[in-house]
Amino acid sequence: MDIPKIVSELNYKAVRSSGAGGQNVNKVSSKVVLSFALDKSEALDDIEKALLISNLSSRLTNDNILILNCDEDRSQLKNKEIVTKRFLQIIKNGLLVPKERKATRIPKSAIRKRITAKKITSKLKISRKRPDLD
Repeated sequence: MDIPKIVSELNYKAVRSSGAGGQNVNKVSSKVVLSFALDKSEALDDIEKALLISNLSSRLTNDNILILNCDEDRSQLKNKEIVTKRFLQIIKNGLLVPKERKATRIPKSAIRKRITAKKITSKLKISRKRPDLD
């Protein structure tokens, strides 16, 4: 994964932010919308693309485009930085391959320990019963 090349492939669009902010909201386009076309990317090889498509399937559009928004700050530049960092983190997490789990057996000592603890608890509960006077 070539980070500078991926960042150069990103498309940014400035949009008017919604919500509170007074007159500033109506004048300034501070919200940043980032879009990244996975299929058209030259920075990722085919294996990485397939891995990202499978791992990020819920976040991608039908055309395999990842879209992220950021309107946390009043500054467009800061929002651009935030959304770029968020994008890179999503890509890094999407490329992680989880370790395969090795099947292991429960040790005999653990089984023995559990059964002896059950027997002790059972004897304790039996000793709490009222004695039979018949």
